[in-house]
Amino acid sequence: MTQRIIPIHSPNFITDKTLDSPMDWTAIFGNSHPLALEIGCGIGHFVLEQALKQPEINFLAIDIYNKGCLKTCAKIDDAGLDNVRVMRVEARWLMAKGLQPESLEAVYINCPDPWPKKRHRRRRLVNRDFLETLAHYLKPGGDFFFSTDFDDYAEDVAAQICGLTGYHNKLQSDWVHTMPGYPISKYMQRFLDKGQHIYFIHHQRDTAVSRHELPATSVQRGFRVDWQKAEND
Repeated sequence: MTQRIIPIHSPNFITDKTLDSPMDWTAIFGNSHPLALEIGCGIGHFVLEQALKQPEINFLAIDIYNKGCLKTCAKIDDAGLDNVRVMRVEARWLMAKGLQPESLEAVYINCPDPWPKKRHRRRRLVNRDFLETLAHYLKPGGDFFFSTDFDDYAEDVAAQICGLTGYHNKLQSDWVHTMPGYPISKYMQRFLDKGQHIYFIHHQRDTAVSRHELPATSVQRGFRVDWQKAEND
């Protein structure tokens, strides 16, 4: 069954689906503040809290689901925030088409779909190819935050990122179960209320490694997006 697309009329929603060249974020936000990206914003709880804490940072919140973008926009509009924009787009598509290298101050990925069945795990967003590509878009010293409620996903990401050129672990261990000051979404809270763990990973883009020393980008095209159709639109 095809999901009905609800029009989003928020002034904070980026409606242009065509990404022929990297977007001019200074023009979009009206300032040259650093840009942070949340991949998979859900219904907007995390980006709202983080943007309130960091008014000096511009936030781009993306999701592939129309309803999530709609609810995120409603939260941002109600709060009167001017440092958040919302876009309905797939993360790998955005990196390939809409971002300049070394343009991101921080990237947040909170509880993405874990695809727990072994035959589906190739569909996970965060894998070696994704992390290698993402390193090119983080500024030197830029932060990468990942959280999941699924232990196997945490183990996979920790094992892959610890062996990659260009990342530096900011924690004393591969992951932690609490991160002071980090907003907890309603989705996360449901697991915590049941006594279950959230796994937090925090790495930084290594300042000692230039972008030219990083592994070449290798974006795997997301299975939820028909790239050929999108490129021909």
